[in-house]
Amino acid sequence: MMIRVSYGTAIAMGLVKAKMFAKPTTAYLMTYHEGRCRNNCAFCPQARESWADLKKLSRITWPAFDVEQVIERLPEGGFARICLQTVDYPGLVSDVLKLLDQFQPLGLPVSVSITPVDKEALEEFKSRGVDYIGVGLDAASERIYPEIKDSLYSWDEMWCFTADVIDVFGEGKALVHLIIGLGETDREAVETIAKAYSMGAWVSLFAFTPIRGTRLESAEPPSLKRYRKIQVAHYLIKEGLAGPKDFEFDEKGSLVGFGMDADELASVLPPEIFATHGCPGCNRPYYNERPKKEPYNFPESPGREYVRRVIDSIL
Repeated sequence: MMIRVSYGTAIAMGLVKAKMFAKPTTAYLMTYHEGRCRNNCAFCPQARESWADLKKLSRITWPAFDVEQVIERLPEGGFARICLQTVDYPGLVSDVLKLLDQFQPLGLPVSVSITPVDKEALEEFKSRGVDYIGVGLDAASERIYPEIKDSLYSWDEMWCFTADVIDVFGEGKALVHLIIGLGETDREAVETIAKAYSMGAWVSLFAFTPIRGTRLESAEPPSLKRYRKIQVAHYLIKEGLAGPKDFEFDEKGSLVGFGMDADELASVLPPEIFATHGCPGCNRPYYNERPKKEPYNFPESPGREYVRRVIDSIL
């Protein structure tokens, strides 16, 4: 049985010899499938109609290795958890269960990002050490969802799956993935973030990354300024400090105010909000950006002085 390993994870495990700008604290793995995903997400190299390299997910290369080799070398990476990404294909659940059985002796918590499965499958995952489920909603707007996702699963079905995950794993254990920059407005994004938290899910933010060979290969990624605004709004919503009705939007739905002045924001915003937010132990280094550029999501806290810089740039 084969499995894909993100390039940084492979380096940390000693499967690949290369330099790293930031060591991954989670082992990022992906199911191996010779064909393409059954879904057709416009941004994804794995999509049904994509002509991108199948070794790609976002801008990261995922070489394939024998599972037994990966299991043997995984402890050398010093990882806090395993994050298993999946491609949708017939037999996926069976393959995930086989992989989880092989992961169990390692004693690491496991996150699985997967398209909707039934509660029975979720219970099976839980019994094998899975404690978080990533829900790839991706499009932060019901308006753009059908075109961007072109998925076997509707907007409503994704939210029903999110509710099932919460029922099985508990509040805060369903991580709704949202990609900023797919054509949503800021208002739509913050309303979707608020919806997730209102039902007991958490949100993990990504920035759209154009990848050659995908339908959106020529589209522009979001500006850093816009992404920072969404990160600030996300934190305020998550912590119950503000909500969409407290924010100010212009006529295009762009976020122009948070209901707080600069000093108030500085007093409540920790620098950690600009770092990767995912499952415990996740730092996802350079998933959306190239090294040496200011990242959308820092692999670690950028420090207190960075907060004021961001506030001054977004207000």
